[in-house]
Amino acid sequence: MKNRLKVLRAERDWSQAELAGRLQVSRQSINAIETGKYDPSLPLAFKIADLFEMTIEQIFLRD
Repeated sequence: MKNRLKVLRAERDWSQAELAGRLQVSRQSINAIETGKYDPSLPLAFKIADLFEMTIEQIFLRD
């Protein structure tokens, strides 16, 4: 699944580690989501959407 996570993170000048801390996941998880190697669970997708004050559909795009 494609996503805008890297762009959104960069707009806020957050490192992968900082975003991971805010979401209480590992930096490796953030990297895997950004590169499309891993799709987040629904609860994590909601946490990400809430953090960026967006809908899930605005962040995660269908292939």
